[in-house]
Amino acid sequence: MTETQEAIPKQSSDIDRFVEKAKLSAATVSTITSFDEAVSYAVTLCLDRPLNRYAISDGAVDISGLRKVIAAPFLSESEYGLLKEKCTENSVDCIDSGMRDNLIGVDVGLTYGDLGLAETGTLVLNCPDEELRLATMLCEYHVCVLPKSKIFVDGYGAEKQLQKFMLDSPNYTAFITGPSRTADIERVLSIGVHGPLELHILILED
Repeated sequence: MTETQEAIPKQSSDIDRFVEKAKLSAATVSTITSFDEAVSYAVTLCLDRPLNRYAISDGAVDISGLRKVIAAPFLSESEYGLLKEKCTENSVDCIDSGMRDNLIGVDVGLTYGDLGLAETGTLVLNCPDEELRLATMLCEYHVCVLPKSKIFVDGYGAEKQLQKFMLDSPNYTAFITGPSRTADIERVLSIGVHGPLELHILILED
């Protein structure tokens, strides 16, 4: 069995490196001081971007009368209440479950990141069930709140936390570096094919 290393104390340079690497992977990175700011950011982003829905069959999608949707599973009750209130004020639907009923897509997914790896600008999300997995895959724009204290220099520095996540079966551990991209089709790089078109990381001062 591999010996588990102690967590390596983070330094300001680790946070700067995370921001640098995340931006290189085409993520948008901002700093916030409260969850209220994350709510305002997510709702503003949702309102600024066009409504997107996808056909599950050969038929066209009728988007007339559809409202924009923000999916935010696994927030605390108070955090979700704050988001729902802001969404209601702006005529945006807000959901925290039932992702399978929204397979044609949601506009914004708002989540927390469990870890950040500075070496590659990677987010790590521990997903205990499919609601969180689907929310981050179905959304067109993923807004992820990452507490500054959760940023580590690399995978070795976060080994204890990663090991705990990966041994907690059947949970799913997602490593997210930038928006979704693929070059499977004729080796042409395409963004947003298998997941979000944009990744927005909000580093929370905690």
